[in-house]
Amino acid sequence: MLLKRKYGEEQPYWPAGPFKIRLPFIHYRWELAETIQALVMFVIAMGMIPLLEKYLGLPYDVALAYVVVGGIGFMLPTLLGVPFVPGWITPAIPVVLLFVGDFEPGPEAIKSLVALQLMVTFIFFFMGITRLGSKLIENIPKSLTAGILLGAGIAAISGEISPGGRLFNTPISLSIGGLVTVYVLFSLSFRDWTERFRWAKMIAGYGMVPGMLVTMAIGWGVKEYPLPSIEWGINVPAFSKIWAYLPFSIGFPDVKLMLAAIPTAIIAYIIAFGDIIVGQSLIKRVDHLRPDEKIEVNIDRVHLVTGLRNLIHSLFAPYPGLAGPLFTGAMATIAERYRYGRSAMDTIYSGASVFWIVGFIALFMLPLVTLFKPVLPIALSITLLITGYLCIAVAVENINNATSMGIAGIMGVVLATHGAAWGLGVGTVLYFIIEFRGFGKSAAENEDEPIQVVDNMAVEEDEPPKS
Repeated sequence: MLLKRKYGEEQPYWPAGPFKIRLPFIHYRWELAETIQALVMFVIAMGMIPLLEKYLGLPYDVALAYVVVGGIGFMLPTLLGVPFVPGWITPAIPVVLLFVGDFEPGPEAIKSLVALQLMVTFIFFFMGITRLGSKLIENIPKSLTAGILLGAGIAAISGEISPGGRLFNTPISLSIGGLVTVYVLFSLSFRDWTERFRWAKMIAGYGMVPGMLVTMAIGWGVKEYPLPSIEWGINVPAFSKIWAYLPFSIGFPDVKLMLAAIPTAIIAYIIAFGDIIVGQSLIKRVDHLRPDEKIEVNIDRVHLVTGLRNLIHSLFAPYPGLAGPLFTGAMATIAERYRYGRSAMDTIYSGASVFWIVGFIALFMLPLVTLFKPVLPIALSITLLITGYLCIAVAVENINNATSMGIAGIMGVVLATHGAAWGLGVGTVLYFIIEFRGFGKSAAENEDEPIQVVDNMAVEEDEPPKS
């Protein structure tokens, strides 16, 4: 590493306008733990291939080329000065699929996704340049935000467990593997073990990897998934064919299609902004434990980089996952390891950067790609199930009264079953009819009184319990 950080200062960088460029071996060291983790977790990026084949009608080799373009986008945030591990806007995937699913796979579906991703691009650039992002989110009622998260969570889980879903079709491997993943990530008892046993802390340090490996092993063992046919050499995606599936060949979406994409784009942005807050919280939880490094989380830069990634996808690889600011599972794992000091991880940028650099390189390793090819649905399913759980948990956590919960619940169900436009419309109408108390009042004044539980009955806080 040529440039070293002084104690208590920000990691060295090359200034470039609103960005701060950092490169491996020049601005930070290589991290072994993230290298190992990425050689398995890169399969999550490939998990988008089944959706590209099903909803856009892409051949496998072209879908793989799309994933490689996405891999370039994954490396951009840390390169440009964002200390997050980026990912998809995962909770929005079911909502995006509801929108794209109304179009015939092929040019029409691709155009619809281009329209959506261009609108998402515009929102991120606009919010980043004007710095209006945080102000907008502060003024959205919690009931509507929670309704969006509930709808995304319900859609994610119901899509997996309903007839025809991946969990329904391969129940043994995904049920056991999903439970292992949930236990490692969220279980309170396993968290106690990590404080007592070194082996538990080591397993927790690899996040979703143990659950995915268990799922794959069981899937192969009970023959729910075919055994891989491993090939050797370098993987070469079909870049020569990709042009025929891009808007430059099939045509760009018209104004009507762009307008139709607005409700889904708004929902995707709101979910993504929630991811930014989560990423910020993960950094804050460990930043005070590492006085040797000052970490800057610039929300405007996050918006600009995320907008740039969505623009790249819009033109060269329209993506049902869109381009999101945070891969929550990986970021949580890396942040946890970062807290153990500079010997464990030199800088947050070394962990976050190395993860997706190795993930990108792995896309060209034919033995790894062919090993995981038969079990690609597993990566997507585990990701969606975990995302569904987190969406529902965060939605409930942010609501503290029955009125908001009722609005959010109805909005969530409508959104999950009828799409973004209906969900936003119903949620907005219910908010103004039931919860809104008048303009000029603060957000707190427009909220219902918190509820408490007394003798198993929910009562208003100001109402004394009945004897």
